[in-house]
Amino acid sequence: MLEILKNRFQGNMNLHPELQWADVENRLREKPDVMEVLRKMEKSGGEPDTIGFDKETGKLIFCDCAKESPSGRRSLCYDDEAFQKRTKNPPIGSAEKKAQEIGVLLLTEELYYRLQALGDFDLKTSSWISTPAEIRKQGGALFCERRYGTVFTFHNGADSYYSVRGFRGYTLL
Repeated sequence: MLEILKNRFQGNMNLHPELQWADVENRLREKPDVMEVLRKMEKSGGEPDTIGFDKETGKLIFCDCAKESPSGRRSLCYDDEAFQKRTKNPPIGSAEKKAQEIGVLLLTEELYYRLQALGDFDLKTSSWISTPAEIRKQGGALFCERRYGTVFTFHNGADSYYSVRGFRGYTLL
């Protein structure tokens, strides 16, 4: 996994121009539990890479950097509450539950836009993002995508699911 991350890091310097691989590798070696999370992200098609530092904590942000929403994490409704209510034609699961299984959080809207500032992602897919409680209480959830050279944030019922909608996750190191 370390070799995959190193090759990806070196091949995508536009995602983290201020970082050196040796510093990232040292952090990874100090936190073997994060390596397991990154393995799960990789296995589900996320192609994890770092996109720099979290401003508040100073930790490295590792997120799914696959060009499209990770292939192993699509056709999911937003959360388990929505999944339980969807009795007719239910999806295979929920984005929040799958994120918990992997050990990541759903990207926030801010992180999604930060990722999109570094490249073009979700040109054919869309990704659920962390949704504010006031929207979720009303049955909705948020997702983002890039179309027409623009990044959009949309809403949908939390119980909806589509073959091209997945989620992007992140973890801090």
